[in-house]
Amino acid sequence: MKKKNKLSKLNKYFLLNFKKILFIIGGWIIAVVLHNLIYALFKSYFDSHGGDEPFFFILAVIIIPLYFLSSLIYTLVIYLRKK
Repeated sequence: MKKKNKLSKLNKYFLLNFKKILFIIGGWIIAVVLHNLIYALFKSYFDSHGGDEPFFFILAVIIIPLYFLSSLIYTLVIYLRKK
């Protein structure tokens, strides 16, 4: 019973469907826009102190693609096991 409960939680977070793919794409676009917007609004601060806005950049470049890749692999494994 524990294994089935664990699989249902994994399915909830990693099994891809059309709606989840749209949320991933939308989240990526929002993270890119927010990164550029925050940098543009606080450009004088970043220029004087050095650096850039890292949170949304890391979210858009590392976190969201890794989540999509792991979800895609999980979905393919589940799909191929059913066949």
